[in-house]
Amino acid sequence: MHPLFVEEPVVPELQLDLAKITEATTIPIATGERLYSRWDFREVLRTGIAVVQPDLSHAGGISEVRRIAAAAETYGVSLAPHCPLGPIAFASCLQVDFASPNAIIQETSLGIHYNAVGSELLDYLVDPGVFEFADSSIARLTGPGLGIEIDEDVVRRKAMDSHNWHNPVWRHADGSFAEW
Repeated sequence: MHPLFVEEPVVPELQLDLAKITEATTIPIATGERLYSRWDFREVLRTGIAVVQPDLSHAGGISEVRRIAAAAETYGVSLAPHCPLGPIAFASCLQVDFASPNAIIQETSLGIHYNAVGSELLDYLVDPGVFEFADSSIARLTGPGLGIEIDEDVVRRKAMDSHNWHNPVWRHADGSFAEW
């Protein structure tokens, strides 16, 4: 097996250990979904990681993540933005990907477990076809702005229903807590 990368082998508080980890393996190491600015990535880029995973919704948006991507490129580090959120965040990530020569893959939460109850992220779009995948790829978004159009009537209707979302508590088979 040849994994593309191992994601987040340590929590951000232990990022100083990333250099030891990258030196001890040939498997590429990815990190960064819980780092929030280019300054947080500055030291991490020196550890030998292969992939940065900034989350646009937490790391300052399109402009800041483009700066992070450019800094990563100077270290030969690839970009794989973290995106567990909705269509606006996903479209924003894709815009960064399309503008970053070191982008290698894009995470999305479309169609996965925590969107399965009650609604899917594409329900909020006038044309969900803009996110249609073909051969594991998505075409560049060409519409105005981010390339998507939000169905404001659906947003208003969904806003009327209160949601009671909580971070899921995941456990291993033995009952111990697991990170999600």
